[in-house]
Amino acid sequence: MSRLDSFINRVTAQRACLNYLAPLVAAMPGPVLELGLGNGRTYSHLRELFPTRDIWVFEFEVAAHPDSIPPDHLLILGDFRKTIPAAPAWIGAPAPLIHADFGSGHADKTAAMAAWLGPRLRPLLARGGYVASDQPLQVDDTEIVPLPPGAVAGSYNLRRSL
Repeated sequence: MSRLDSFINRVTAQRACLNYLAPLVAAMPGPVLELGLGNGRTYSHLRELFPTRDIWVFEFEVAAHPDSIPPDHLLILGDFRKTIPAAPAWIGAPAPLIHADFGSGHADKTAAMAAWLGPRLRPLLARGGYVASDQPLQVDDTEIVPLPPGAVAGSYNLRRSL
């Protein structure tokens, strides 16, 4: 498969997953977490899906479009290995939705980050909450959720906390 086709499958699945999850978490309290801002397209979409909810963004360094940069008080800059463990004190409540899009294009580095990150998400995730990710993650006390219609199998990953 070409890189273009792979990208299209991923972003189509990403949108389908977020649109599917939005009504499932709408009544749940807590913020949304965005792990990896990138160019800000997904953050922009999350703002449309959750206009009244705080969306905490974790990013190493901001390189997003100016219209897609969160306010300073909701932007946590730095390496995930330092910021994620401290996140419960900042966000104040478990999140009903965590979106993680951190694939770097370097398979070994991305796999290492996924292995590190997965176990550290559970303290941030509300009971009954969801994790949507571009990478497969192992998150304690969660189950795999099938992808919604419109998402190509293997192009995205969903988990729900038990």
